Amino acid sequence: MTIVPNFQTVVDPQKLEKLAEVAVKVGLRLEKGQDLVITAPLAALPLVRLITKHAYKAGAGIVTTFYSDEETTLARYEYAPDASFDRASDWLYEGMAKAYGNGAARLAIAGDNPMLLSSQDPAKVARANKANSMAYKPALEKIANFDINWNIVSYPNPSWARQVFPDVPEDVAVGKLAEAIFAASRVDVADPIAAWAEHNANLGKRSSWLNGERFAALHFTGPGTDLTVGLADGHEWHGGASTAKNGITCNPNIPTEEVFTTPHALRVEGHVSSTKPLSHQGTLIDNIQVTFEGGRITQAKATRGEEVLSKVLDTDEGARRLGEVALVPHSSPISASGILFYNTLFDENASCHIALGQCYSKCFLEGASLTPDQIKAQGGNSSLIHIDWMIGSDKVDIDGIRADGSRVPAMRKGEWA
Repeated sequence: MTIVPNFQTVVDPQKLEKLAEVAVKVGLRLEKGQDLVITAPLAALPLVRLITKHAYKAGAGIVTTFYSDEETTLARYEYAPDASFDRASDWLYEGMAKAYGNGAARLAIAGDNPMLLSSQDPAKVARANKANSMAYKPALEKIANFDINWNIVSYPNPSWARQVFPDVPEDVAVGKLAEAIFAASRVDVADPIAAWAEHNANLGKRSSWLNGERFAALHFTGPGTDLTVGLADGHEWHGGASTAKNGITCNPNIPTEEVFTTPHALRVEGHVSSTKPLSHQGTLIDNIQVTFEGGRITQAKATRGEEVLSKVLDTDEGARRLGEVALVPHSSPISASGILFYNTLFDENASCHIALGQCYSKCFLEGASLTPDQIKAQGGNSSLIHIDWMIGSDKVDIDGIRADGSRVPAMRKGEWA
């Protein structure tokens, strides 16, 4: 029997307390009487307890947590019958969807080992991921359509810390990752809530400028990249805090450095190369190179994890099209840290990125009132997946292209122009 180690001696308890408070008061802005559903790795129990405390102090109705465990996950790949990998706990996700439909908020604590499944059969990993995505769809739609207030924060799981800092003892790695999480999450300051208010205001200014320009497309150029991303009709840029359909203004991602919107699923042309590895469901996919024609990926390769990438792209028709494009300056705090987190929540905030799959309905003007058919008609993509990967660096330029074909510099060498 494996005992989960206690690393609280190397994780600053005051900063962890601040992270929990920020998750509830900034990330979720939980309302009195509102229920909360949490998912977390077993190792994140200390943070779960603090978030639960602050949720109840904020007036939460009931807080329910579902835990995952890495050894339990690996046991499935070692011992489960083959048919297991085409199944998922649909009853659980149906219950989550019902909870969200009844007004519950959603909080996910990230921190799993990014390489957990790297030595497992890619075909089984892909089958399990597809089955899970299909089962999760009723709940995911509530999140992707921003029906509810939701948030993601992270905890320095030892297995994750060992991947990020492989050359130091485990306790040192956990401490270093904890400090990196606290800095990126803006809880290493005297008043994190005020710091987030200022940061949200700055991201709001970027979104307002882009919305005022009403670009028809963005053109990315750089090493291995010459990509034109058409933007959806009636698209709207967002960044930082956003208001969900339930009227609650929340920060879905902590940390966040991006402003983002919806591409047109049929208007992406050219080729693009990734600038950071993508850690997806326990597999590292590196040096991705893809070609788009008519909005669809027609060629794809990677120097590592190519088989998994191919399986992802075959998930459904929408998996080969884009659901998000996001702009992040190369000088963002996460990029400046020089740390590769092997975690999309962090690495996507070090670089401009695109996402395969499902779009966000909130990234349309009057998005809350649009039907799925209307979103599709305006260029929004639909898929079981939503996977971000990084395409920005200090060598990438971006132009905004207006409807008349004229160009406006948006970014030069990875910085706002």
